[in-house]
Amino acid sequence: MAALSPISSLGYMIYGVADLAKWEDFAVNILGTQVGIRNSNSLGLRLDDYEQRFLLIEDGSDDLLALGWEFDTETKLEVYVEQLRSCGVEVTAGDDATAELRRVDKLYTCLDPNGWHHEFYFSPRMVALSKRFSSPVVANGFLADELGVGHLVVIAKSAQETNNFYQQTLGLTVSDYIKGEIAPGGPVLDATFYHVGTGRHHSIAVAEAPVPQRIDHMMVQVNDLNDVGLALDRCMAANVPIRMGIGHHPNDQMTSFYMITPSGFACEYGWGGIIIDDDNWEVARYSELSDWGHKMPAMA
Repeated sequence: MAALSPISSLGYMIYGVADLAKWEDFAVNILGTQVGIRNSNSLGLRLDDYEQRFLLIEDGSDDLLALGWEFDTETKLEVYVEQLRSCGVEVTAGDDATAELRRVDKLYTCLDPNGWHHEFYFSPRMVALSKRFSSPVVANGFLADELGVGHLVVIAKSAQETNNFYQQTLGLTVSDYIKGEIAPGGPVLDATFYHVGTGRHHSIAVAEAPVPQRIDHMMVQVNDLNDVGLALDRCMAANVPIRMGIGHHPNDQMTSFYMITPSGFACEYGWGGIIIDDDNWEVARYSELSDWGHKMPAMA
């Protein structure tokens, strides 16, 4: 049995973006998220009854700024932070202004080997019952809540150093591995997938691939397969670029397609991802990213 991660879920993602207005249109009308807190240079987005799951900050970077890892209780958070410090990790307490922007009550932060901020928090702000989540275009909503925001696949500067940090220091649990061609005849992706306490198949994956970007893709998951197809229709109607058509992954069992966000990295839009039960899970290695579909647009 794998060691259970003390982290509950990946609660939020924070991106720096070049065009906040374009992102808002994309997030609301294509992805189907709901606008949360809007400030002069930032925008919060909702997937469920959390006040905020994504925070977009208009800074021109079009890059990942931070990941927020949720803990069930303040005690679990404080114990975890002390464990990080005992490992020699420099952990900083977030101030009140940072916590307010993240819509949480308390947080800490540290850097990983790539320079990405990992934020550890408890007590996320929830909306009032009168403001329950309602997507403008996704009829049956997103699979988030206790499972968190979704997942992220990053391209590490040093995959070995990053994997060591995530496993030995952050305490993320390995789900499985894939090493295979991104597309037939294309570059090879070598990725390690990690889950945390509530068991979404992976909250983050660390990939090594001969590509320039730092983010391969983020993922949001809907509750109804029909909403995947409807999202693809919206992309085609709005001329949103498609990276890969509908297909199926053998490891997390996700049926999905990939679109290009206004920041240039991809967003996987999926349904059907499995939940891991650590008592009965066996780590596997896969030689293909997809067992069917996920063709590049020119091949579809």
